[in-house]
Amino acid sequence: MDLAEQGDGFAAFWQERHLCTLATTRPDGPPHLVPVGATVDLATGTARVITSGSSQKARLIGASGAAGALVALCQVDGRRWSTLEGRAVLRAEPERVADAERRYAARYKPPRPNPARVVLEITVTRVLGNV
Repeated sequence: MDLAEQGDGFAAFWQERHLCTLATTRPDGPPHLVPVGATVDLATGTARVITSGSSQKARLIGASGAAGALVALCQVDGRRWSTLEGRAVLRAEPERVADAERRYAARYKPPRPNPARVVLEITVTRVLGNV
C-alpha cells in the first residue's frame, strides 16, 4: 500500500509525537491492546514498533510465524485519528532492530538500551481515520 497517497495531513500526523495503541489477538480470541510508540515508513507502507522480545505482543506475533499476525495500530489526537491495519511479523536481526531504533529516536527520543529488543514490522493493508 502506498501510504504517501493518503496525503500531507496523514503524513504529518504520523510524524508528530503521539503514543499509539497496538491491538493483537490472543489465541483464545480476546484482543490484547497495549500502548506503544510507532513509526511509519510512507514509501514502503511499513509501520514499526520496538519492544522487548519477552513482551506479550512480541510473543503473540512471533507465534504466528512467517505469515504474521493481523494487527491494528491506532493513534488519536482529539478529533484526528488514524488506524493502520495489516500483518505484523517479529524481526530480531540486529540491523532491522537498529534501523527501527533510529526511526523511533527520530519521532520520540532515543530508546533506552535493551539487548532483548525486537521490532514488530507491520505491512499496512488498510487505512482508516480522520486526519
